[in-house]
Amino acid sequence: MSAFWRVGLGGVSVAVKVQSKSRRPGLQGRAPAVDGERLRIGVTEAAEDGRANRAACATLAAALGIAPSLVSVTQGATSREKTLRIEGDPATLVSGLSAL
Repeated sequence: MSAFWRVGLGGVSVAVKVQSKSRRPGLQGRAPAVDGERLRIGVTEAAEDGRANRAACATLAAALGIAPSLVSVTQGATSREKTLRIEGDPATLVSGLSAL
């Protein structure tokens, strides 16, 4: 099983697939993709003015027990498939991501 995250300097990059206007908000498991596995995140917000992006960052931050300001979108701001960057100690973040 391949991981949906990649460790970098000072943080971790996480491949996600965001479902906006979801009836079931929150983490929804893993999804296969062409470039590897992704973490599914459902948000109730619409994909307008970056609201779904902010909600996805906040959802992932809440699941890891960190501040939402530590999570940002680095790739795919207008796509369902995105890369989120989490700032912090990589070892701590990987242990939290492994538990998801």
